[in-house]
Amino acid sequence: MLNFPQESSDIVLEMKGVHKAYGKSEVVRGLSFRLQRGEIGCLLGPSGCGKTTVLRCIAGFERLLAGEILIAGEVVSARGMTRAPEERRIGMVFQDYALFPHLDVAGNIGFGLHGLSAAQKNRRVAECIETVGLAGTANRYPHELSGGQQQRVALARALAPSPALLLLDEPFSNLDVDLRERLATEVRQIIKQANITAVLVTHDQNEAFAIADAVGVMNAGVIEQWDSAYNLYHRPASRFIADFVGQGVFLPGSVLSTEQVQIELGVLTGNIPSACGMGCFACGKGCQVEVLLRPDDVVHDDASSLQAEVMHKAFRGAEILYTLKMESGQRLLAMVPSHHNHALGEKIGIRLDVDHVVTFPPREETPEREETPERFRTGEEGTRLRRLPSGEKIGTGAEGVPSSPVTPIAPSQF
Repeated sequence: MLNFPQESSDIVLEMKGVHKAYGKSEVVRGLSFRLQRGEIGCLLGPSGCGKTTVLRCIAGFERLLAGEILIAGEVVSARGMTRAPEERRIGMVFQDYALFPHLDVAGNIGFGLHGLSAAQKNRRVAECIETVGLAGTANRYPHELSGGQQQRVALARALAPSPALLLLDEPFSNLDVDLRERLATEVRQIIKQANITAVLVTHDQNEAFAIADAVGVMNAGVIEQWDSAYNLYHRPASRFIADFVGQGVFLPGSVLSTEQVQIELGVLTGNIPSACGMGCFACGKGCQVEVLLRPDDVVHDDASSLQAEVMHKAFRGAEILYTLKMESGQRLLAMVPSHHNHALGEKIGIRLDVDHVVTFPPREETPEREETPERFRTGEEGTRLRRLPSGEKIGTGAEGVPSSPVTPIAPSQF
């Protein structure tokens, strides 16, 4: 599922069928996406998926095997042509910040400002220091700053020349969790205030969801889904997305009709099409499926006759993540308010409170897909179901669901 913006003069970054290889190993395959002015996109994925290579291609550090990269409507990379990084009007925040230890804060921020008078340069540096909330630090050196302050200096240095595009390479990976979450929110505000288009690369889902307007989840060199954080979690387009984003378990189920599927915890009602989409399977009565349940789909309820045994629990402050075992041996995850503190081995009542349930073919029955590097590959298309009150039936549309700020573009338009 790839939701990209329509053609517009406000398109700042455009990736058209980008391929990159190291020797005989192709690490980026037919990657395409667009970002509008002021939009923040994120490439999220595990180590080795190709996300950092994509960022290096955008920056001009790598040559393309095929495809094109356009910044502000100008081709900056294509097969046999790579414009130098300094000619691309980009700012970059590196993972280790790469501050100059012999320069103070003002010197670091002003390092990339050329063609300005001393007064203009000083004024721009002061503006950037104020923007990132570092007033009073102009004469300090990097070793005199905290990790969070160094990160802000690196961001201010990248913003100082007013770039068309800002690139961030896992900028919070060296910070502790609390500071990382707080700075992620602040960095988003700073980028939005500057109205600069940005691309973030990270393996941290919370970081991606806190900063980006839209997130592209990468796997083996392709974007499997480009969407809002909400849709990635509740409407995963492939089993990989379902596994990678958030937590959850797959329960075996059996299709009862075109509108019902039976699982151990009850009957889910929705719309089950005869075919689930590209790479999926014909789905009729008696068909075996696997149903994705998230921890927030399983609710603790002392009055419920449905019982499960507490096998493990992870205290998370306001909540406890329980691993539960059904009579059949099937395990579930449940996120429960922490005042419900149950002992290991205790049986507790549970019920389902499911708005979005996604089904996939059983793993062993998932057909292999052809390698199609010239096309977008989205994986198995999930079937969305919803558990409803008795007698009620609804469709499966996304009405009322927050959507991504970007809209689809067909590969044929490239």
